[in-house]
Amino acid sequence: MNIEYDKDNKERVPFEHYKEAYMKKDPLEISHRTGFPFSDEKKCFTVVFLGKEYEVGFPEFTVKRTGEDDSWCPLLEMTAAQILVIRFLIEGCQVSGTGKFLTYREVPWGEVYYRQFNGRCMMRLAFSYGSRIDAFRSALEKMGAREIKAGDAGYEIELFEGFYIRFQIWGGDEEFPPSSQILFSDNFPAAFHAEDLVVACDVIIGTMKVY
Repeated sequence: MNIEYDKDNKERVPFEHYKEAYMKKDPLEISHRTGFPFSDEKKCFTVVFLGKEYEVGFPEFTVKRTGEDDSWCPLLEMTAAQILVIRFLIEGCQVSGTGKFLTYREVPWGEVYYRQFNGRCMMRLAFSYGSRIDAFRSALEKMGAREIKAGDAGYEIELFEGFYIRFQIWGGDEEFPPSSQILFSDNFPAAFHAEDLVVACDVIIGTMKVY
């Protein structure tokens, strides 16, 4: 039997699968594992994602922005961001980093997915902002990222509490094309799969374009 899927099938079908798995979880176990507070009264977790606070419903996965904020919120607008969050709720955990950072190739299975990561994230970042470094700075500063000394410009942004990603960029010239590097705090491998890191960077770069 042929099944006709929507054009967003690559995101929609796994999302429905994750929603079903999420509903079967114990909210107190999720809260203990992830560090996200759970309100039994409101039936929701308080989740801080890319510096913005949300209420994530349970057992039905719903997302609501807390407080008044007119800025663009990726967790309300991007299915990929919602998948990243629900996957973390299902199987992620809060763990402290040591202050060291890893390249994508250094995370487990990073070598396997490197080609995808390089194309979707590093090359996209380099060619989107290599000739617009001021725009790179402006977007990440509006997203609450912290400037670091790296490349022609570098910033560190917090995905979830304690999980940091560093974006570094070098502008191109007549001799060399623009380039970039993306680094992850060394607690990522304990809480995320290599594929999740691709999605996380994809979401951040997509959000940068809004600014």
